[in-house]
Amino acid sequence: MKTLLEKTKYLTLLAVFPSLIAALAAYLLGIVRTVNLITDLLGAFKGASYTIVALIEIADIFLIATSLLIFALSIYELFIGELDLPEWLVIHKFTELKDKLSSVVVLVMAISVLKYMLDSQKSPQDILAFGLGAGSVIVALGVYARLAEKATSGEKK
Repeated sequence: MKTLLEKTKYLTLLAVFPSLIAALAAYLLGIVRTVNLITDLLGAFKGASYTIVALIEIADIFLIATSLLIFALSIYELFIGELDLPEWLVIHKFTELKDKLSSVVVLVMAISVLKYMLDSQKSPQDILAFGLGAGSVIVALGVYARLAEKATSGEKK
Protein backbone atom coordinates (compact mmCIF):
# COMPACT_ATOMS: atom_id res chain seq x y z
CA MET A 1 0.00 0.00 0.00
CA LYS A 2 2.84 2.38 0.85
CA THR A 3 4.39 1.94 -2.60
CA LEU A 4 1.06 2.59 -4.29
CA LEU A 5 0.55 5.78 -2.29
CA GLU A 6 4.09 6.94 -3.06
CA LYS A 7 3.47 6.43 -6.78
CA THR A 8 0.39 8.67 -6.68
CA LYS A 9 2.74 11.64 -6.83
CA TYR A 10 2.80 10.99 -10.57
CA LEU A 11 -0.84 12.04 -10.73
CA THR A 12 0.49 15.58 -10.63
CA LEU A 13 1.71 15.03 -14.18
CA LEU A 14 -1.97 15.40 -15.09
CA ALA A 15 -1.51 19.06 -14.14
CA VAL A 16 2.05 19.46 -15.43
CA PHE A 17 1.56 18.40 -19.06
CA PRO A 18 -1.62 20.40 -19.75
CA SER A 19 -0.02 23.43 -18.11
CA LEU A 20 3.00 23.09 -20.40
CA ILE A 21 0.74 22.76 -23.43
CA ALA A 22 -1.31 25.78 -22.32
CA ALA A 23 1.92 27.77 -21.79
CA LEU A 24 3.09 26.86 -25.29
CA ALA A 25 -0.29 27.84 -26.74
CA ALA A 26 -0.18 31.18 -24.89
CA TYR A 27 3.37 31.88 -26.08
CA LEU A 28 2.28 31.13 -29.64
CA LEU A 29 -0.74 33.41 -29.23
CA GLY A 30 1.56 36.17 -27.97
CA ILE A 31 3.82 35.71 -31.00
CA VAL A 32 0.85 35.82 -33.39
CA ARG A 33 -0.52 38.95 -31.71
CA THR A 34 2.92 40.58 -31.91
CA VAL A 35 3.25 39.81 -35.62
CA ASN A 36 -0.29 41.12 -36.21
CA LEU A 37 0.51 44.35 -34.37
CA ILE A 38 3.70 44.87 -36.34
CA THR A 39 1.79 44.21 -39.57
CA ASP A 40 -0.88 46.72 -38.50
CA LEU A 41 1.74 49.33 -37.64
CA LEU A 42 3.52 48.88 -40.95
CA GLY A 43 0.22 49.08 -42.85
CA ALA A 44 -1.56 52.00 -41.29
CA PHE A 45 -1.10 53.60 -37.90
CA LYS A 46 -4.35 53.16 -35.98
CA GLY A 47 -3.49 55.56 -33.19
CA ALA A 48 -1.46 55.60 -30.02
CA SER A 49 -4.31 54.30 -27.86
CA TYR A 50 -4.83 51.23 -30.08
CA THR A 51 -1.09 50.52 -30.10
CA ILE A 52 -0.71 50.90 -26.33
CA VAL A 53 -3.67 48.63 -25.62
CA ALA A 54 -2.35 46.04 -28.09
CA LEU A 55 1.10 46.12 -26.45
CA ILE A 56 -0.43 45.75 -23.00
CA GLU A 57 -2.50 42.79 -24.20
CA ILE A 58 0.63 41.16 -25.63
CA ALA A 59 2.53 41.67 -22.36
CA ASP A 60 -0.45 40.20 -20.50
CA ILE A 61 -0.49 37.11 -22.73
CA PHE A 62 3.24 36.49 -22.25
CA LEU A 63 2.90 37.03 -18.50
CA ILE A 64 0.13 34.45 -18.29
CA ALA A 65 2.14 32.04 -20.47
CA THR A 66 5.12 32.43 -18.18
CA SER A 67 3.00 31.85 -15.07
CA LEU A 68 1.68 28.62 -16.61
CA LEU A 69 5.24 27.53 -17.26
CA ILE A 70 6.29 28.41 -13.71
CA PHE A 71 3.29 26.49 -12.37
CA ALA A 72 4.12 23.38 -14.42
CA LEU A 73 7.80 23.41 -13.48
CA SER A 74 7.05 24.07 -9.82
CA ILE A 75 4.48 21.30 -9.51
CA TYR A 76 6.96 18.90 -11.10
CA GLU A 77 9.69 19.99 -8.69
CA LEU A 78 7.46 19.80 -5.65
CA PHE A 79 6.12 16.31 -6.33
CA ILE A 80 8.35 14.46 -8.80
CA GLY A 81 11.95 15.60 -8.61
CA GLU A 82 14.50 18.35 -8.98
CA LEU A 83 15.07 20.17 -12.24
CA ASP A 84 18.05 22.25 -13.37
CA LEU A 85 16.41 25.67 -12.98
CA PRO A 86 17.59 29.16 -12.08
CA GLU A 87 17.64 29.65 -8.29
CA TRP A 88 14.81 32.20 -8.33
CA LEU A 89 12.55 29.60 -9.92
CA VAL A 90 13.27 26.76 -7.52
CA ILE A 91 10.28 26.05 -5.31
CA HIS A 92 10.68 24.15 -2.03
CA LYS A 93 7.23 24.62 -0.52
CA PHE A 94 3.71 24.89 -1.82
CA THR A 95 3.36 28.31 -0.17
CA GLU A 96 6.27 29.59 -2.28
CA LEU A 97 4.40 28.55 -5.43
CA LYS A 98 1.25 30.29 -4.20
CA ASP A 99 3.29 33.45 -3.53
CA LYS A 100 4.77 33.43 -7.03
CA LEU A 101 1.39 32.84 -8.64
CA SER A 102 -0.22 35.52 -6.47
CA SER A 103 2.40 37.98 -7.69
CA VAL A 104 1.53 37.13 -11.28
CA VAL A 105 -2.19 37.55 -10.53
CA VAL A 106 -1.46 41.02 -9.12
CA LEU A 107 0.45 41.97 -12.28
CA VAL A 108 -2.28 40.62 -14.54
CA MET A 109 -4.91 42.53 -12.54
CA ALA A 110 -2.88 45.75 -12.80
CA ILE A 111 -2.49 45.26 -16.55
CA SER A 112 -6.22 44.58 -16.86
CA VAL A 113 -7.06 47.80 -15.03
CA LEU A 114 -4.67 49.77 -17.24
CA LYS A 115 -6.16 48.22 -20.36
CA TYR A 116 -9.67 48.96 -19.09
CA MET A 117 -8.71 52.58 -18.40
CA LEU A 118 -7.37 53.05 -21.92
CA ASP A 119 -10.65 51.91 -23.44
CA SER A 120 -12.10 55.28 -24.38
CA GLN A 121 -15.67 53.96 -24.33
CA LYS A 122 -15.69 53.38 -20.56
CA SER A 123 -17.22 55.94 -18.22
CA PRO A 124 -15.19 57.23 -15.28
CA GLN A 125 -17.62 55.45 -12.92
CA ASP A 126 -17.04 52.13 -14.74
CA ILE A 127 -13.29 52.61 -14.57
CA LEU A 128 -13.45 53.45 -10.87
CA ALA A 129 -15.65 50.42 -10.12
CA PHE A 130 -13.37 48.12 -12.12
CA GLY A 131 -10.27 49.53 -10.43
CA LEU A 132 -11.79 49.18 -6.95
CA GLY A 133 -12.77 45.59 -7.70
CA ALA A 134 -9.29 44.73 -8.93
CA GLY A 135 -7.76 46.60 -6.00
CA SER A 136 -9.85 44.62 -3.51
CA VAL A 137 -8.59 41.37 -5.02
CA ILE A 138 -5.01 42.63 -4.82
CA VAL A 139 -5.49 43.71 -1.17
CA ALA A 140 -7.05 40.33 -0.34
CA LEU A 141 -4.06 38.54 -1.86
CA GLY A 142 -1.71 40.78 0.10
CA VAL A 143 -3.53 40.10 3.37
CA TYR A 144 -3.55 36.37 2.64
CA ALA A 145 0.19 36.42 1.88
CA ARG A 146 0.88 38.31 5.10
CA LEU A 147 -1.20 35.94 7.20
CA ALA A 148 0.39 32.91 5.54
CA GLU A 149 3.84 34.40 6.20
CA LYS A 150 3.01 34.92 9.88
CA ALA A 151 1.67 31.37 10.18
CA THR A 152 4.79 29.95 8.52
CA SER A 153 7.19 32.01 10.64
CA GLY A 154 5.28 30.94 13.76
CA GLU A 155 5.83 27.28 12.84
CA LYS A 156 9.63 27.72 12.56
CA LYS A 157 9.99 28.93 16.18
